[in-house]
Amino acid sequence: MTSIPKASLPLGEVIERLRSDPRYAENVVTWRTFPAKEPVWTDYPDWVHNDLKRTLQDYRFERLYTHQRQAADLAHAGKHACVVTPTASGKTLCYNLPVLDAMVRKTGARALYLFPTKALSQDQVAEVNAIVERLPQGIAAYTYDGDTPSSTRAVLRQTGEIIVTNPYMLHSGILPNHVKWTDLFQGLQYIVVDELHAYRGVFGSHVANVFRRLRRIARHYGADPVFLTCSATIRNPAEHAKALLGVDVELVTESGAPRGEKHFALYNPPVVNRALGLRANALEEVRRVSSLFAGGAVQSIYFVRSRQMVEVLTKYLKDRNKERGFPTESICAYRGGYLPKLRRTIERGLREGDIHEVVSTNALELGVDIGSLDVAVLTGYPGTIASMMQQAGRAGRRNSMSLAIMVCRSTALDQYVATHPEYVLERPQEGAVIDADNLIIFVNHLKCAAFELPFDEGVLFGDNPITTDVLDYLAREARILHKAGGRYHWMAEAYPAEDISLSAADIDYFVVIDEDKNIVMAEVDRPDAMTQIHEGAIYGFQGEQFLITRLEYEDRRAYAKRINPDYFTEVEVDTDVRVIHADAETTGPGYRLWRGEVGVKTIATVFKKIKFYTRENVGAGDIELPAEEMDTTAVWMLMDQPVALELGLTDPRFAGGWSGVGYLLQHLLPVYLGCSVGDVRKKSEIKSAEFDCPSLFLVDNVPGGVGLAEKIFELWPKLMHSAREMLDSCACAAGCPACIGPARHVGSVGKEVARRILKRCSAP
Repeated sequence: MTSIPKASLPLGEVIERLRSDPRYAENVVTWRTFPAKEPVWTDYPDWVHNDLKRTLQDYRFERLYTHQRQAADLAHAGKHACVVTPTASGKTLCYNLPVLDAMVRKTGARALYLFPTKALSQDQVAEVNAIVERLPQGIAAYTYDGDTPSSTRAVLRQTGEIIVTNPYMLHSGILPNHVKWTDLFQGLQYIVVDELHAYRGVFGSHVANVFRRLRRIARHYGADPVFLTCSATIRNPAEHAKALLGVDVELVTESGAPRGEKHFALYNPPVVNRALGLRANALEEVRRVSSLFAGGAVQSIYFVRSRQMVEVLTKYLKDRNKERGFPTESICAYRGGYLPKLRRTIERGLREGDIHEVVSTNALELGVDIGSLDVAVLTGYPGTIASMMQQAGRAGRRNSMSLAIMVCRSTALDQYVATHPEYVLERPQEGAVIDADNLIIFVNHLKCAAFELPFDEGVLFGDNPITTDVLDYLAREARILHKAGGRYHWMAEAYPAEDISLSAADIDYFVVIDEDKNIVMAEVDRPDAMTQIHEGAIYGFQGEQFLITRLEYEDRRAYAKRINPDYFTEVEVDTDVRVIHADAETTGPGYRLWRGEVGVKTIATVFKKIKFYTRENVGAGDIELPAEEMDTTAVWMLMDQPVALELGLTDPRFAGGWSGVGYLLQHLLPVYLGCSVGDVRKKSEIKSAEFDCPSLFLVDNVPGGVGLAEKIFELWPKLMHSAREMLDSCACAAGCPACIGPARHVGSVGKEVARRILKRCSAP
């Protein structure tokens, strides 16, 4: 890659410029400096094999940090351990040390490494093999995922001592075929689970049942493996580990790793229209601030909220480099949908320093090794404190001085953070929550477990007391089990794991084909097809623009042609919500509140052409694609008809105020629930076909729900009161993104209508 001339501003001068130059400093609302921390070292324990110790010391681990020694000692003693220390504190050696020690002794021990993504699996195999190839004893470490060739799978099943995989392959590839993995399960001594905090919500609830199945099969083969887990900081690591893994863990929380001086800045873009409460666009401000990092004196990562914005910002950065005479190949985009080979190339370029600026979604939030970065720029609050800390922590990973800047958007949540920095800097991080005994999830994995091994009558699956009742139902009513001699045997022809998804992301995807080169350039999940690859869409790829000329929906193919437009595309989506059944009801001043199951239908209607840099709307087109449907849970508020008449909500001009109340409530939810704004969908109507009164739905945006509706229902009076306070404190005249939404969306009387609604329907 071309050598790049250094910019004139090293990191220290960048920090000084941000703090002193009025063009930037007047927008910095909070600045925190976290001092450097010296390492705390200790020696290797006596139980470590001499060959392994010498190899590790020659490689790069002369001594151990104290938390590495503590975790390794726990594992060697047969105790389950969970390491919860900061980003880049050397957690990998915490589990590699005891695992590799067991392997070099050649006692038949085996280990299973689990990572939430294929990228992390590949990353960790590379790290393990870098050590293994230096050992005199040969150790076979393999990755087993969807990219593993069929010819290799038989070999790794027979000879693999360390198998690195992900929950999807464990669920559908290993556990249902455990008879082919006899050597692994008979010798299974360690199970490594990295990024423990990533297993939450529906995904985590599924994976908890996968672990129930894993432990059950291990016991069948006479193994009782030790769990070694690592996590970013969360509020409830021991509780979460117990819920996910089914075992009690010993916590290791005191890090002995060093830390460079870290700076964290909250940056609020300037107000450009005080009456409308509008601030400069956050992405444009990121582009402006990025000029300080151009040229390669510092290495930077930019986090944005969507794949589309990844491509837009990448184009902006490349345009900036062209204008300044810097090469553009040092700037890359990184996101879901890119093919594995491209992602590995980008990761290697970051580690080796060839890539100086990378723009990413949260795809680089997890611990893929991308080397030492100097600056992390967050475009908006990512929705949770844990995510914010993970993203900010990608800078300074090798103990040098680092800077993280969060550029706030105009949304209500971001503006709350800007005015309440203690919310993100002083509160404990969110806890991880799962429900492994969710009835639908539990029953599905009980089917998988029964397929894998018969169940003895009275034996529980994960200590769930309804196990026998469900097994009886599957035998008598569903007729997929046969009960004989006090045992339940699988008798259906179906292969249950094939039809059970751990998350929506692994079900169905489209391929995007470059028409000119006739090659697959990327993948898109089916639910995202309507917004990313409809005909007429501009599909961004590494900062270049492709026009989607044809979409073959049934064949799951989109064809793209390289063009050079001056615009990108955004899609408008309509959502319809229907009530399936209600589970709970309560009343408040002027309204009724319900919680229950709903059906959601989403359809893309039109796309708009948005000009680069100016965001001017320069055209539009229709979209004709099938709707996406899901069943989930929701809370819905129905305003009493007399109150609606009293407030004048029968007038269509007032609909914006009613919608604005929903917008404000939706953006307040993360403050109370620790979720992201996008985790909840809003739907409001003045008068729907289903209800003869104003209705407002807040919908859990995951199939089946993850418990958000229950929490919203419990907190509703507090949410309404907080919304009223937030609206009253906003200085805009008629509505803005920091309260009920922009005035152009809610109308000239929107704010006054919303104020009357909240005053009437919230407790004083």
